[in-house]
Amino acid sequence: MNGAAAFGILVVRVVFGVGLMLHGLPKIQNPTGWMPSGAGIRPELLALSAFTEFFGGLALVIGLLTPLVALAVAINMGKALEVSGALKGTPLVANPPHPSLEPALVYFAVGVMLMFTGAGAISLDAALFRGKAKR
Repeated sequence: MNGAAAFGILVVRVVFGVGLMLHGLPKIQNPTGWMPSGAGIRPELLALSAFTEFFGGLALVIGLLTPLVALAVAINMGKALEVSGALKGTPLVANPPHPSLEPALVYFAVGVMLMFTGAGAISLDAALFRGKAKR
């Protein structure tokens, strides 16, 4: 994809990646303490989630290994949907300060989109793997 489509994917990648990084930064700073103690999630999974959000976001901003990183983000957000209440009746959209599924669902959907579209022509993926993709 070139031209307008490449630019559109770049904008989505950068906004999405920066958002992930901002969500992940406080988690990186406190990798196992950001989830309430009664959530029942193992500490190493909390640390992996923090890593995925922060460093996955960075990789998406620069367009590096985009389909693989987007898969990791989609899996992470799928678990976030489960934990945040998809099975508990949490609404899709709620009035603050009440929780909603919207943020995790949007991050999941964009992760799935990037898994299938890739990073686009304006990315490190394109620069590094352009010749290999044509073979």
